[in-house]
Amino acid sequence: MKKEISFTEGPILSPLLRFTVPVLAALFLQAMYGAVDLLVVGQFGSPADVSAAATGSQVMHTLTVVITGLSMGATILLGQKLGQGRRQEAGQVLGSAVTLFGAIALVLTAAMLAAAEPMSSLLHAPPEAFSKTVTYVRICSGGSVFIVGYNVLGAVFRGIGDSKTPLLAVAIACAVNIAGDLLLVGAFRMGVAGAAVATIAAQGVSVVLSLFVTARRGLPFDFSPPCLRPRALYVVHILRLGTPVALQSALTSVSFLAITAIVNGLGVVASAGVGVAEKLCEFIMLVPSAFMQSLSAFVAQNIGARQPGRAKQSMLYGMGASLAFGVALAYFSFFHGSLLAGIFTKDPAVMVASADYLRAYAIDTLLTSIMFCFVGYFNGCGKTTFVMAQGIAGAFLVRIPMSFLMSRLTPISLFRVGLATPSSTAVQILLFLGYFLLLAKKEKRERPLFDQGTCK
Repeated sequence: MKKEISFTEGPILSPLLRFTVPVLAALFLQAMYGAVDLLVVGQFGSPADVSAAATGSQVMHTLTVVITGLSMGATILLGQKLGQGRRQEAGQVLGSAVTLFGAIALVLTAAMLAAAEPMSSLLHAPPEAFSKTVTYVRICSGGSVFIVGYNVLGAVFRGIGDSKTPLLAVAIACAVNIAGDLLLVGAFRMGVAGAAVATIAAQGVSVVLSLFVTARRGLPFDFSPPCLRPRALYVVHILRLGTPVALQSALTSVSFLAITAIVNGLGVVASAGVGVAEKLCEFIMLVPSAFMQSLSAFVAQNIGARQPGRAKQSMLYGMGASLAFGVALAYFSFFHGSLLAGIFTKDPAVMVASADYLRAYAIDTLLTSIMFCFVGYFNGCGKTTFVMAQGIAGAFLVRIPMSFLMSRLTPISLFRVGLATPSSTAVQILLFLGYFLLLAKKEKRERPLFDQGTCK
């Protein structure tokens, strides 16, 4: 059996960074799936093709964050079991997770295939890009099983402290996707359909490779065929931990889809410009996202080992390191948006629109360095319901209403529309800070604050 990486003893910052770097690299390569699609389509297609690929990838991104959120329940539970030294139970958790997400994959495939056209209509895909958007979503939806498989395997690896195996799998898959896009979109001129086929093929490769590596290396706990069945206790626990994260992520993503719908109503240039900007933002947000995922695993193990002080320290280290990167990313986003947009499009009007929207995201880059680390900390503590609540509040009380209001002001400014996002993040940080101080006050009053791996 492979020995897991322990986060419960020794230094904090260096192990956290060593774990986060492969997570960041894997997230970067995973983001390249949609980015390569948009980049190649942008070089060989029209603004309508760019709009279709951008809107379609937003839909699939929503599906992905839901699965990532649900699988967080497996990451947290596995981390806690290993932190407690309960390896036999860890194997049962994994078996329950595999069967649970296998069923979810089948349901999602059927649902997404049926919903492709209604979703494209709901998002107000421009008429020139409507049929292409539907095509992209349907093809990608047919590969939902690979999307689910990749994210569940990644959650398992993070739970046992292994961030390098997912990096290896996604690196090879990304190479497959690039080759597929160049062949199908560039050479065969299949447009958005070719981009979607290449993306699904790449994700399939990542799943197969992850399973192969797991079979060769083994796991740090007993896992045999008898483990591979759903146990009600663990299924419920995984869903209890993961559902709030998934719901929060889904509703947050829906809020961005609402912004996409609002902007799509402003015309194909604005649609393409914001689509390019959102794709760039996926990369800009990779650093805080990597710390969020890493902190979830790091904190979960320490909560399982009943070391709450060490868990809090890891959150503060994560915030400092993430903010250091955030300053540099904010600078480039605010002052060099057109240069960044030029990576994905050759159309001058689209580049200008994208740069205008990116200036607002530059502000959010600084704020998410703090907010995402709060998310990772509270997820690791098992406080996923509060994470969900603050995410919903930010999305539906601030982001969507403000985006709609700004889109109605004349002259129309995508910068003002984009300001809804940092405004929402600022509100979420205040909610997190208030809750953190409330728990700290409760800790002094009631001893202990932490019990059996979860925050009270």
